[in-house]
Amino acid sequence: MRQPGADTVLVRHADLGVKSGQVQTEMERRLRDNIEALLDDRGIDAEVERRWSRLLVHASEDTVDAAADAAADAFGVRSASPALVVPSEEDAIVDALARTARENAAEAENGDAEAEETIQPGDAFAVDARRAGNADAHPFTSKDLEREGGAAVWDELDDPEVDLSDPAATFYVECREHEAFVFTEKRPGPGGLPLGTQAKVVALVSGGIDSPVAAWEVMKRGAPIVPVYLELGDYGGPDHEARAMETVRRLAEYAPNYEMPVWKVPAGDVMDALVEEVGAARMLVYRRFMYRVAEHVARETNATGIVTGEAIGQKSSQTARNLGVTSTAADMPIHRPLLTMDKNEITERARRIGTFRDSTIPAGCNRIAPDFPETNATAEIVDNAEPEALYERAKEAAENATKVEL
Repeated sequence: MRQPGADTVLVRHADLGVKSGQVQTEMERRLRDNIEALLDDRGIDAEVERRWSRLLVHASEDTVDAAADAAADAFGVRSASPALVVPSEEDAIVDALARTARENAAEAENGDAEAEETIQPGDAFAVDARRAGNADAHPFTSKDLEREGGAAVWDELDDPEVDLSDPAATFYVECREHEAFVFTEKRPGPGGLPLGTQAKVVALVSGGIDSPVAAWEVMKRGAPIVPVYLELGDYGGPDHEARAMETVRRLAEYAPNYEMPVWKVPAGDVMDALVEEVGAARMLVYRRFMYRVAEHVARETNATGIVTGEAIGQKSSQTARNLGVTSTAADMPIHRPLLTMDKNEITERARRIGTFRDSTIPAGCNRIAPDFPETNATAEIVDNAEPEALYERAKEAAENATKVEL
């Protein structure tokens, strides 16, 4: 449902609200900066204001929808609402609710292109009002606003019903000391913490469905990423590399004020050696090599950990026992945000964040896996299978990495 006259976006933050006052203030500043960067990157003329545990994005009626979408893409945002700002007076608020209902009902009646998104004849509605402050500030309560506002909305609709538990449309009011915000939707954001409020981590990206989702998940918790892609020579190819770069490019759109070059690490010769020399434990040895490469990059970039898209049991190399064996290759913590997620959950998340299409470009990396992979490895099995000097080769590969600016 559309909010006529909206020229402000009301932004609600997520986990930073549980922080201490000083920390919350600092995180709100970071969130403001990140939203401003998103707006600027998308060419949206708007101004962000910090106020009473809320951020306000002041835009024009023409750009408020785009501004709300940009704010809803910022990590740390719980939801964003295009809102109409009116005086914090009961009559002004009730009039705004009536106008909102009237214009949406007219759009539905006229069969406008977006009418299916507005309230239809016979739909149930609710008015949800919140009032901050005491009776000295406002001579009315939130219940007064809901009662009077609900009556005004009722008068404007065709064959309306009231359903407070499961309405087809909700008219919202957030009333503050000097102004009130009237709105009709809450666009969901990613939640989490503002990007840049945590230390950065290295993200191993293959360009498959899982790894960019894992990287997005740690970005959601406030940690910038250092993307690392292993170039596999004959076992990868242009499509394998292209999909990795495109998924990182999509991740970078969520963080336009953070540099995110991809560390492209040459690993074709190592892959040739593993295919030639290692049998059932090949994928486990390869993962240990990846972790060691990532750890070298992390030290070079002052990152504090490694992120992968692994999930328990999803592949033969990701059984609970195999994850334990391969994890010993790195001294830094290995973060696995997808650890307990099902594949359909990961795929749905990839679709939602916009990395799915590029992640499904056909590539040849499946040729690496042996016909009968090890699923229940021990440290001894993998140690014995590992070619000599693999650690040194990982260090050399990391030192020979090139940075690809997207």
